[in-house]
Amino acid sequence: MKSIIEFFKSIKLAIFLIIIITIASVVGTLIPQLRSAEEYAARYGQISELLIRLEITDLYHSWWFMALLILFSLNILICTLTRLSPKFRRVFKPNLLFQSETLLAAKIQGKLKKSGSLEESESELKKKLRSAHYRIKETRKDAEIHLLARKKILGIFGSDIVHLGLIVILIGGIISGLGGFRTNISISEGEIIPVFGADFKLQLDKFETEYHPNGSVKDWKSTLTVIEGESPRLTKVIEVNYPLSYKGYVFYQSSYGWDWENPTLEILATKTSDSSSSKKAFVRLGEKETWEKENLTFTALQFLPDFIIDGNQPRTRSLDPNNPAVFIQVFRGEDNISSGWIFAKFPDFSQMHSATETDYKFELKDIQSAQYSGIQMSKDPGVNFIWIGCTFLMIGLFMAFYWPTRDIRFILKETEDKTEIISAGRSAKSILALESEFTRIMTSLRRPE
Repeated sequence: MKSIIEFFKSIKLAIFLIIIITIASVVGTLIPQLRSAEEYAARYGQISELLIRLEITDLYHSWWFMALLILFSLNILICTLTRLSPKFRRVFKPNLLFQSETLLAAKIQGKLKKSGSLEESESELKKKLRSAHYRIKETRKDAEIHLLARKKILGIFGSDIVHLGLIVILIGGIISGLGGFRTNISISEGEIIPVFGADFKLQLDKFETEYHPNGSVKDWKSTLTVIEGESPRLTKVIEVNYPLSYKGYVFYQSSYGWDWENPTLEILATKTSDSSSSKKAFVRLGEKETWEKENLTFTALQFLPDFIIDGNQPRTRSLDPNNPAVFIQVFRGEDNISSGWIFAKFPDFSQMHSATETDYKFELKDIQSAQYSGIQMSKDPGVNFIWIGCTFLMIGLFMAFYWPTRDIRFILKETEDKTEIISAGRSAKSILALESEFTRIMTSLRRPE
């Protein structure tokens, strides 16, 4: 049992854990968290599977990171508890019997003889110490009075309160790691979705995208309403860095996108030999559009917002409409007379393949699609513990650095018609301040009342 305690209170263990946790946190900052396996594969290649298996892609919820936090918490807790016992004895049951040789060997010490009886000198000394806000404990040994004067005594626990703050912060991190989550949701205007694990729903009233003059995105804004039961409880416009918080859940604006599964496509069909003969149609994927004058029917079968050729296969490079393209088929009666890709931004690159010679040109003039808002939803049940721990941490640091305990020890003994006073001062910090105060007290004792 003793060896286990020695292991857990080891400073070497604390340093090792701090280094490992710091390195892990840096890795968790450099590697994006909670992304899709496809995104990790595209970014990291073959090592992406290893990153996922080691839970580095969800590092702050991983079992091994939780184990590090628990081990570090035990290290701090046991180290603190083993140091508390002697501190409590020092505060509540201090040793009041001093040796003259020990006091005179201290860095801050003094010795003087004062006229008057032992009781008179004691009374005067106590008066001066109390005026300097010292609390006094005393005892008698034979013909000597041993007196201990202390102030700012709670400063002795400053480092322990710092440790307590760290423990509470680590507990908050563990609770967040075990019970918290972070996920991305997509929601369209007017849509209402249930919030996972909560008794309320979320509605997107309005989504706006603001652009810079050069066309780049400036900001995204989502007007969200919290619905509890059947009644709206809270409405707020969120944007990047200005989230909505409700019942421990936080909703961040993270992205936006388009519903490319169901776009509205504006297609212009023109007879090349007679430009006055044309047909403009707004179609959706899979719908047939008839051009009665020419006895044609055309259908949009596939849409890609950012068309590229990967090998021999077309695919979309991104979900942004950088190179919109649609694959159409054209029929006359039951005969497929033409099919291929047409492009919105590069109409000359359209690739229509015809079984027979045709006299028709098809153009993708415009695309319309409902936008959706990308919301990052998170729940962090340990956040209150973290704030409480930070408060303890700040209080402990203040007490440790700006409220150091001071004590002055005295031995008073009667010699002939005088009282000899031997004293020594001690403080972990602010040595110069204590020395100045010590000198002032001793000087005032030398002067007659």
